[in-house]
Amino acid sequence: MQAPESQLTADLIQARLDEMLDAVLSSGRNTARSAEQLALCDPTQQAFVLHWLDVIVRTNSELGFQFVTHVPSALAKLDLEQVEKWLINAMDVYDQQGLYPGSQALAAVDDFLQMQGQNECAARLNESATSILSHYLRGLSARPLRVKTAEAAWTDTETVYLPAFITEFEDPEKNATLYRLTATQLWAQIHYGTFRRENPKAPTLSETLDGYADPERARELFHSLEQVRLEACVRRTFPGLARQMDEINQSADTDRAKTFDLASSLLDPDATVRDTLALLDELYEDHPELPPLPPWAGRIEIARAEKISQARAERESEQLAKAISELLTSTNDLNEATEEITLEKVASNGQQPGEADSFVITAGDQAFEAPAELNELLGSMQLDFEALSIPASSTTTGSQSYDPSAQPDSSDAPENVEPESEETVYLYDEWDFRRRHYRKDWCVLRERDMPAGDAAFYSQTIEKYRGSVFTLRRGFEALRARIQRVRQQPVGDEIDLDALVRARIDSLNGEEMSDRILSRLERRERDIAVVFMVDVSGSTKGWINDAERECLVLLCEALQILGDRYAIYGFSGMTRKRCELYRIKQMHEPYSDEVRARIAGIEPRDYTRMGVTIRHLTKLLNDVSARTRLLITLSDGKPDDYDGYRGEYGIEDTRQALAEAKQAGIHPFCITIDQQAREYLPHMYGAVNYTLIDDVRQLPIRVSRVYRQLTV
Repeated sequence: MQAPESQLTADLIQARLDEMLDAVLSSGRNTARSAEQLALCDPTQQAFVLHWLDVIVRTNSELGFQFVTHVPSALAKLDLEQVEKWLINAMDVYDQQGLYPGSQALAAVDDFLQMQGQNECAARLNESATSILSHYLRGLSARPLRVKTAEAAWTDTETVYLPAFITEFEDPEKNATLYRLTATQLWAQIHYGTFRRENPKAPTLSETLDGYADPERARELFHSLEQVRLEACVRRTFPGLARQMDEINQSADTDRAKTFDLASSLLDPDATVRDTLALLDELYEDHPELPPLPPWAGRIEIARAEKISQARAERESEQLAKAISELLTSTNDLNEATEEITLEKVASNGQQPGEADSFVITAGDQAFEAPAELNELLGSMQLDFEALSIPASSTTTGSQSYDPSAQPDSSDAPENVEPESEETVYLYDEWDFRRRHYRKDWCVLRERDMPAGDAAFYSQTIEKYRGSVFTLRRGFEALRARIQRVRQQPVGDEIDLDALVRARIDSLNGEEMSDRILSRLERRERDIAVVFMVDVSGSTKGWINDAERECLVLLCEALQILGDRYAIYGFSGMTRKRCELYRIKQMHEPYSDEVRARIAGIEPRDYTRMGVTIRHLTKLLNDVSARTRLLITLSDGKPDDYDGYRGEYGIEDTRQALAEAKQAGIHPFCITIDQQAREYLPHMYGAVNYTLIDDVRQLPIRVSRVYRQLTV
């Protein structure tokens, strides 16, 4: 007799389980008890379990087996919404730590239940809170800081790690405030120089503390004393946060006063980490008993911070050498050899945290204001080292690269450094539409320069499209500074008939009549920033690759007339662990022979994982101030990768990444030659945010025309 559809029997459930778990040995024998328990559940719970089992086995069959083993216990203690949170938490653990920790998380139903019991007062580091704290720290810091979850609060100087939830207080508002205070205290470790050294050759903090007879006790005492100095810095800079500290930690006033009395020298506005170390040396033999740290005091992870700082110092040192060399090489006034090149910080009264420092570069008897990108780089380096002086180069300034021998580990000239040493690694989430959640830090993306190609390609392309280049330039000249009639104005030279009619209708309806019924001519300057995201996957081999390179040459020639800010990046890769982004032209970089050579060097590579690239380029565009920001994709097909990214999974992740870009105020658009594009692009980009080019040979001309239409 067939079981009613409203509720499945144990035999039918076991058959379904065995079918989904056929990759697990002896699944029929092991799932019998779970099937019997699920048969007693209501139809909604049964459908819920079978749906999520189907999702999980697509990730890992053994994890699916662990799910059906423990889900009856979860259903008995949690409602469906909580069961889903329990499951998503376990899958996040699996993604980040592996199968065994993920299985442990599924088995720990009681621990999760206990955590859920604290939900009413808990503050959580969810996606919204992470975004808010990231923007908050970006406003404070001279260096972009990521926010991620960890068991405890600490920072490695590039990422601020915070616990997934805080239940320190019964008031959820206080717990949310504690997140902000903790993030600020960790930022203070970076900004106020806990790990800062006088110069790259000075002893590290680890080396100093290891010199004590009991390094572990020295570290504990240093931690307590340094937190006093950092808290004093935060209190002086942010009086509002100081009041919040007092509100959430009133019971510890006496203990805190004792600590401040013991470390009174660290309350001085000019106190540095060297003062903390001096006081540590003074108190070490006395074995002082310090009260517990305040709840917002995160750990000081010295070894982790120094490891990241060392790698960053090497990278930034090379970037500084290259930037100064390019700056001085581009200056025609410097014809004589300079004996000394120095950096000087420009004093700024009332400068607030997060405001970029200004530096002046002096070469010989001439001084230059450092451009914004160089100021940002120097501001980041200043967080690590007090001394940024640069000795003179032994080469002639106008013709050869400058060697910053004072900078850490930069004895090799930039042109001799292997490309891998210049790569920066980024971690990004990826949207799993089946889970309806992100897979945390799932994709590993690396930036690198596109290798140079044949220098003759540029001249050959210009000659091939000589007539079209003239037409494009003339058309783009008309866009440079447009005179446009602006409507619905209170002051103008003509009546705006449409606005007058609307105002009259409002008046007849008893509403106040608007005075914005005129129009006037106004010159509109362009304020546009564009990133071109070029598909360099293996499927572009042949005509498509040639057409992409040609269209970029023509586009750059036209954009030189407009003066729009633009960047070009190629993207490819293989699997989530090797997503690659190739710098062809960066936003601040001039259109030069080097950029032309990179365009010529574009060649087909691997696969097309689009979501991670869109998220990274969205991040880059978010740092650009412009009235109009565009992200234009040039591709020959749908998202695809070797590890199962193809199909619905890749399309949905790309669609989610595009939605994130739109929320950030960025307008995405796709130009494609894929004849099947109408099947998936409207779902990803929207009905009007893409165009299909039927003939690949028309690509070079059509791309420039599309750009004109988008930016009119």
